[in-house]
Amino acid sequence: MKYSSLYKTALFDNVLPFWENNSLDKVNGGYFTCLDRKGMVYDTDKFIWLQGRQVWLFSMLYNTVENKDSWLKMAESGALFLKNHGSDNQGNFYFSLNKEGKPLVQPYNIFSDCFAAMAFGQYAEATGDEAFKKLAIGTYRNILRKRGNPKGAYEKNTGIRDLKNFALPMILSNLVLELEDILDEEEVNQTIDFSVKEVMEIFLQKDSGLILENVHQDGSFSDSFEGRLINPGHGIEAMWFMIDIGIRRNDKMLIQRATETVIRILEYGWDSDYGGIFYFKDLKGYPPQQLEHDQKLWWVHLETLVALSKILEHNPVKTAKYWFDKVHEYTWSHFPDSENGEWFGYLNRQGEPHLTLKGGKWKGCFHVPRALYQCWKSWEKIENR
Repeated sequence: MKYSSLYKTALFDNVLPFWENNSLDKVNGGYFTCLDRKGMVYDTDKFIWLQGRQVWLFSMLYNTVENKDSWLKMAESGALFLKNHGSDNQGNFYFSLNKEGKPLVQPYNIFSDCFAAMAFGQYAEATGDEAFKKLAIGTYRNILRKRGNPKGAYEKNTGIRDLKNFALPMILSNLVLELEDILDEEEVNQTIDFSVKEVMEIFLQKDSGLILENVHQDGSFSDSFEGRLINPGHGIEAMWFMIDIGIRRNDKMLIQRATETVIRILEYGWDSDYGGIFYFKDLKGYPPQQLEHDQKLWWVHLETLVALSKILEHNPVKTAKYWFDKVHEYTWSHFPDSENGEWFGYLNRQGEPHLTLKGGKWKGCFHVPRALYQCWKSWEKIENR
């Protein structure tokens, strides 16, 4: 079977039906994401990241694949739930709600806002609803206002070790392209310029070719647990965002640098004993703080397949094909659950399911279907050359 057919079939015949059949809260709106191996709901709390991501996913499919009424209705349930319950009276999005939409955890960072903005943007495109378009723009601008102090009053650090985190410029580089059609061109270019500079010049290290999770505010290295931390999956996911920007700007140098960075991170992050990509590593080889550092996570491998597919589509180098085949083989032989549908999220170092859940606080209807969609589209083009 061709790669394009494999990824497309898995998306439409396996993964999407799992979420369509099991996640919709038909009473309160929104989605249950805490689903066990078979799709049974084991907890009813609702996490804003995952609510927004699922709205985005079904809206995106409606906009790009087919104007399917069931997809739009699925997106509508989450979009209305987010609009009515997701934020405080300043427009800051909570982290979690109970099933009825009452807030449980305060808006302690801006990533809930980022996924809400993505959701509203795609849903506005699907429906033509100006209210959701305004919500998307307002949420995006609120994110930019908080950029210098993302956690605001909920920041725990004292400021003695004043670090900034890679996640913000990384996510902005994707979010701004998501909202490009509803933002001013100057606004789009400013955010792209900021993100590319931060990702490729500040967090990407010239000596090692690796991406750090945290650096000092001035961009210098912090020789600490946080400063030495490397998350291979984050670095690789960010590189396909850079490739998308490179395509948009016809910047072949950016695409080439992103290609080299993906390969370098894979060489560094691959587990030569058991296969798969480590979750966390320490730049100097010291023991990481994170107890889950040697686990193999679904999203890390899926985002790697997306990055490598985009490289093979736009900058087909031999090393990328070698790595695609290697990561593809590991991913497809370990994560999909052929018996119950969808994919396992968390494997131990040896590649065995550590948790058999299909969704929870962090895993929802996002990384698996988005990656399957992206890989399907890239391989369709590669195979039709």
